[in-house]
Amino acid sequence: MNQAHTHTQDVGAFLRGLQDRICAALEAADGDARFDEDPWVRAEGGGGRSRVLKQGQVFEQAGVGFSEVSGARMPASATAHRPELAGAAWRAMGVSLVLHPWNPYVPTTHMNVRYFQALRDGEEVAWWFGGGFDLTPFYPFDDDVRHWHRVARDLCAPFGPEVYAEHKRHCDAYFFLKHREETRGVGGLFYDDLNAWGFERCFDYTRAVGQGFLDAYLPIVQARHDTPYGEREREFQLYRRGRYVEFNLVWDRGTLFGLQSGGRSESILMSLPPRVRFEYGYHPEPGSAEARLADYLRPRDWLDGG
Repeated sequence: MNQAHTHTQDVGAFLRGLQDRICAALEAADGDARFDEDPWVRAEGGGGRSRVLKQGQVFEQAGVGFSEVSGARMPASATAHRPELAGAAWRAMGVSLVLHPWNPYVPTTHMNVRYFQALRDGEEVAWWFGGGFDLTPFYPFDDDVRHWHRVARDLCAPFGPEVYAEHKRHCDAYFFLKHREETRGVGGLFYDDLNAWGFERCFDYTRAVGQGFLDAYLPIVQARHDTPYGEREREFQLYRRGRYVEFNLVWDRGTLFGLQSGGRSESILMSLPPRVRFEYGYHPEPGSAEARLADYLRPRDWLDGG
């Protein structure tokens, strides 16, 4: 068994188990709703299992997907910055989720962990891990944001004192809507092309990120899902979901790679909210709870050293 096969076997087993664990935890948090699984096969190589929970008590829609796909030639989006890999075969696997709650006081969230290989003649010539998680509140609570970033900082700590700050900075830069001059939310962690630590340590870090997501998110769900809200809050949530759509369709490299590599569109676009609205020239009332969100849509040190 060559190294390339061993790596994909080990990472694939972890990712499938992570999808199972997250889905079970979200079902428990939601109540009676359950995920429907949609297995799929990709003609060019590989496949996956998309799981979607709809119309739950807490989640309007929750999508948690696992994929393991491959191709004979890397797409242009993957080799633009790595021209030495042009023409190489490739394999990619990952777990990706986006959760859209009913209650506007519960943030939308995204998590992704993934592994990528480039191969020539069946031998691994390049590999890297990527992933992270980020939080998109509509009515932010400082306690929630600090909790989110404390979990991120603490899971990074065993891997070096600089890792949290570096990957937080990457998250702020990546999840930024340049045409709106605002971040998508309050950030978290983001990393890509991670291989400098060696396979085992990079894999350990990716496991920590994937497993730490529930510790970061579920306490916020528990604290906020019963908060009373009305039509005003719901309409603002739907409007702000529009920014989520804009980012995913305009800026997200994962969406572009998936579509360019012949991925399954239904699974790639599972991240989009089930309901959304756009309004020309909308501006929240000055001093309102809706206007307050703008103060959170810029990079900052949420922990203030604490």
